[in-house]
Amino acid sequence: MAKKGVKTAQPAEPLKLFYIFYNQERWDNWLKTLRESSFEIDPANDEMPEGFRILDGFSEDITVSILKIIRLYQNQRFDKNEALKKLDDIERIVMSEPPDDLGEIIELLQLSKAVLFASCRKYLEGTYEKDLKTLVKRGRALGEDKMEQALETAAQIGASVIDGATCCRKFLKDDLEQPTLFDEWLIECERMSEAMESLKDFDESTGEDD
Repeated sequence: MAKKGVKTAQPAEPLKLFYIFYNQERWDNWLKTLRESSFEIDPANDEMPEGFRILDGFSEDITVSILKIIRLYQNQRFDKNEALKKLDDIERIVMSEPPDDLGEIIELLQLSKAVLFASCRKYLEGTYEKDLKTLVKRGRALGEDKMEQALETAAQIGASVIDGATCCRKFLKDDLEQPTLFDEWLIECERMSEAMESLKDFDESTGEDD
């Protein structure tokens, strides 16, 4: 029995780790790098122009950063409302009005990321179909004039991918010289699948992610 007036030792509280997510500075740094890059195609060189390689890295950085939020939700570090708020914060940055000098390039990036944000929300809400073959067939049947319905369908595929489904390489057409918008969203879903695999051991980090 502890002596009167002597406090018994209390168990130490676990160290609270924190993670600084995608922010405006990170976005602006990528834009600066794009401005300094060339997108001109050299007929004598088979390599992709530097600007497009950087744009691909830019796109991957956004996808991985957002799916880290989902991983932390899956690991019960965040509840649904916290995850949705963090998702909203990043969406405001990524989907903001593009700068005039990079307008067309950033608009294409934003169009592909529309399915990423929609998929994450659908996954967090827990309301989505899981029959990928049926969903792909449905999405392919929609014309370019039904973009909202196509996005809804692609988002269900993306939510299933986040939940562990294998997609979407087997559904991509062999000839993607002129991919449809739905194809572009399937490509993003495949990128999401790869990102989720790369984040299988991700939890929390102290300080800012590099």
